[in-house]
Amino acid sequence: MEKENSDIFFKSLWVMQENERLSKQAKLLDQENKALLNELEKKYSMIINLESSKPADPNNGSTSTSTSTKP
Repeated sequence: MEKENSDIFFKSLWVMQENERLSKQAKLLDQENKALLNELEKKYSMIINLESSKPADPNNGSTSTSTSTKP
């Protein structure tokens, strides 16, 4: 019985240590994800700003000014 208790104690200790290790790893991954998301948002915002500041291309507009002839 004492051996079983000792085995359970050490398994429990190992589980707690592993939990602490995984929690630290999860925090690091969360920080990395937030940094990457922030970088992506900055790049996306920069692209949007560049697109909105471009002058309109008359050849690429949604309204067509060409005349069509019907047969």
